[in-house]
Amino acid sequence: MASVQKINSDENPKHTHILSHATKVPGLIFLSGQTPVGQDGKVVAGGIKEHTAQCITNLGNVLKAAGSSWENVVKVNVYLKNMDDFGSMNEVYEKLLPAPKPARTCIQAAKLPNDVDVEIEAIAAY
Repeated sequence: MASVQKINSDENPKHTHILSHATKVPGLIFLSGQTPVGQDGKVVAGGIKEHTAQCITNLGNVLKAAGSSWENVVKVNVYLKNMDDFGSMNEVYEKLLPAPKPARTCIQAAKLPNDVDVEIEAIAAY
């Protein structure tokens, strides 16, 4: 029987009501989607660039708590409220993620939690 570990980062807002920040199984870590919310639980100021950076920071916090890092991420899914924000999101993504970049999907979502403009989730190996 496989070992399953639920992981939460103390550096991110708690999701105690419905989910863990990540689930770790042998060889893989599945990271829950992160929105541009700071540790205080509020959406950070700014637009898509600042929001993308916060999502990436939040995911990095979870990776660290899981004993991994961005270098081990194999797949990223980006959900944008408006695909017109793709270029600005991609500019921040390109700058903050190490090369070579993981596989990625980016789609426009009709509505995201708390009406944010971006949510990002990932899968990492360890």
